[in-house]
Amino acid sequence: MVMADRPEVQTASGPVTALTVVGLAESLVNGLARVPLRRPWEGPGGLLDNLGQSVTRQVVRSFMGYSMGLPIEEFRSMEKVLDDICQAVMPPFIALSDGVEITSDTVGGVPGLWCRAKASSDAYVDDADDKQAIGATILYLHGGGYIGTSPIMYTAFAAALVKHTGYEVFIADYRMAPEFPFPAGVLDAAAVYRGLLERGVAPSHLVVAGDSGGGGLATSLMSHLQAEAMPKPAAVALFSPEVDLDLDRPSITDNAQLDILPWNVPVTPYLHGVQPNDSRVSAVYAELDPEWFPPTFVCWGADEMFRDGIQAFAAALETAGVRVYAMEEYGMFHVFPILMPWAEPSRRVFRALHELAGRHITADPDAEQTH
Repeated sequence: MVMADRPEVQTASGPVTALTVVGLAESLVNGLARVPLRRPWEGPGGLLDNLGQSVTRQVVRSFMGYSMGLPIEEFRSMEKVLDDICQAVMPPFIALSDGVEITSDTVGGVPGLWCRAKASSDAYVDDADDKQAIGATILYLHGGGYIGTSPIMYTAFAAALVKHTGYEVFIADYRMAPEFPFPAGVLDAAAVYRGLLERGVAPSHLVVAGDSGGGGLATSLMSHLQAEAMPKPAAVALFSPEVDLDLDRPSITDNAQLDILPWNVPVTPYLHGVQPNDSRVSAVYAELDPEWFPPTFVCWGADEMFRDGIQAFAAALETAGVRVYAMEEYGMFHVFPILMPWAEPSRRVFRALHELAGRHITADPDAEQTH
């Protein structure tokens, strides 16, 4: 369910939506026309990686710059159009390229999408001896600055996680701002977490992951679970997490020309009066309990605006005694593994995840898939 499909969410009329989509196309074309003027061949990698990075950066910048200027009802309608396109394109592409199946489900009252290897499904494997075991379950909280995107838009990345870890991934369709500010998203994430436990997923086989706003939401979920005396997951995996909503560190301005994010990152719609340095929304200010906080993998780009806040969070984890695996990739921008999975820095992230997959999550060979 994309946000536009929720009864509480207002959308624009058909003609206005059409004009909005046309405006987006014009913005993207204008952005692409700028690429040759920005020395796209220069960068930290090879020629093709540098060109790919330049095109990706400009396309996402153009999209975000255009989107942030829209009234919310037009933004939701445009998001719905993009979601419909992804609904048609992504499942067959993923099934063909990664051997991953996408299915809809509702867990804990929250809709979402499962991404599983076909080799682990009875529908594709006749012989039980040939069936691939699912080692663990990832609860994935998608990014979008707490205000946008949808699960189907993340299925390509989720499929990559399935391929590299052998796990199954549930992408939760949590409520977003401004219609549903904090703590709505946290409560939805907690409901999914509880729902997975009720379906028989052991906490020791459960990973909470997220990127950008979803990464910040994942850390907020950890705080919520601890406050509710819920069992902790086996691990947390964060990709460019938005863990410091104060937005007052040097990289916010120093990297504004290098990153894909808009220079005026919106956080007010999500906070809705909550102070940005509140530890419930900015994990960099949280008191981290090493006896409770799970082992954490976190990666970010050296050129992203959130760099300093993420560095401070990783340092705080280490200082607190939490086992942390931190990766900073030179020349990379925000959420580069999601936007550029083909690039060598992204491949290094996937290889690191694969190596860490078996360190903290041990599959039970006798457990059956019941969820």
